[in-house]
Amino acid sequence: MHTPYLAHTDAEREAMLASTGYSDLFSPIPPPLRDFSLQLPPALSELELQQELSRLAARNRHAGEQLSFLGAGAYRHYIPAALPTLAGRSEFLTAYTPYQAEVSQGTLQVIYEFQSALCTLTGMEIANASTYEGATACAEAMTMACRITRRENVLLAPGLHPEYREVMQSYAAALDIPLHETPLQQGAFDPGVFDAVEAPAALMVQYPDFLGRIPDLQVLSDWIHARGGLLVVVMNDLVSLGLLEAPGHLGADIVTGEAQALGNSLSYGGPYVGFLTAREAHIRQMPGRMCGMTQDQNGERAYTLVLQTREQHIRREKATSNICTNQGLNALIATIWLALIGKQGLQELAQICYQRSHYLASQLIALPGISRWGGQPFFHEFVLQREGGWGEILQRLEAQGCLPGLALQRWYPELDSHLLVNVTEMHSPQDLERLISLLTDLSA
Repeated sequence: MHTPYLAHTDAEREAMLASTGYSDLFSPIPPPLRDFSLQLPPALSELELQQELSRLAARNRHAGEQLSFLGAGAYRHYIPAALPTLAGRSEFLTAYTPYQAEVSQGTLQVIYEFQSALCTLTGMEIANASTYEGATACAEAMTMACRITRRENVLLAPGLHPEYREVMQSYAAALDIPLHETPLQQGAFDPGVFDAVEAPAALMVQYPDFLGRIPDLQVLSDWIHARGGLLVVVMNDLVSLGLLEAPGHLGADIVTGEAQALGNSLSYGGPYVGFLTAREAHIRQMPGRMCGMTQDQNGERAYTLVLQTREQHIRREKATSNICTNQGLNALIATIWLALIGKQGLQELAQICYQRSHYLASQLIALPGISRWGGQPFFHEFVLQREGGWGEILQRLEAQGCLPGLALQRWYPELDSHLLVNVTEMHSPQDLERLISLLTDLSA
């Protein structure tokens, strides 16, 4: 039977092939390149396919089905019931950036509100209409800083998300941007390790960092500005700004990162929504596009794209980026989430995350053989070190439906006995007590 995906009849297919002069669509491909056997199973009917996909999906376990304290850049926060209803309205049916932009006033207003909210949160003056996700946004901020300063050396503070670091390395290798890194250290980051680097374009630091620690941005800002460079602040969970000082108030020149935590589900890693904000003085080097508010010929409020610096709109050599779209639906979700939560709600949410994470940390480090690594203040994520490591403990806890945190050895070989633990408002007091009880029993 024919599935809904390909509604053409056999006669229509034959007519299309005849018009190309080929017997099948693979004919133009040289034989050596198409000489392979996929050994695919027979085609399924629509019903059979749905049943098979349902069977495969049933093997997955979502975050709500187990006690998970995983974070590391992807955070589970509460999503109000009103959000999917509003985000699914027909006015926002398309998740893609409009090409005939001014016709789509509703979409443009969402972009404008998203930009405004991000500027308010980060303490910055301008924002673009989002980038792909946090890693790409981070790399775009790096190249933006190099264009602004007309310098090349970029300094990466330890504690920057290791996967973001890998994306930046890919960009830097292609653009001949020298990246300077330094080994991870337990105490506060000392930028003096980069004193020997001449003419730095930017210092890139995460706030809080990948290991949950909160760096002193004002100290870092003063240090890099004294050397003529920019401070680029990377953020993973903007909920922290309900409690922490905005980076823009502490000397940041560019604030970038991931906005998934604002109402977007974990979704097995994506799609997510990157953001990029900056000082207005740097507006001409902002990648992507920007929406502004004006008046139409009748004096009514109107929204329009005021900056489009991608190569599809201007000469390629003048383009600041090859970013071709924005994560429109994800940005819409983030905007609605912020509107539903509100200023007071965001503050209360951040306080709950802070209080519960600190309570859990205080209880776990009281157990024999467990201590907290890092030594710096943290928001809602912290590192635990255990004598003898976590290997067997993790296996036994997972068998009981508990994921106590993320083993860090994958990215930091020197942290082979360390676990990154995340707590949000989605962890009830009972959840915290359960983890404490499980680890107490296993530590006895």
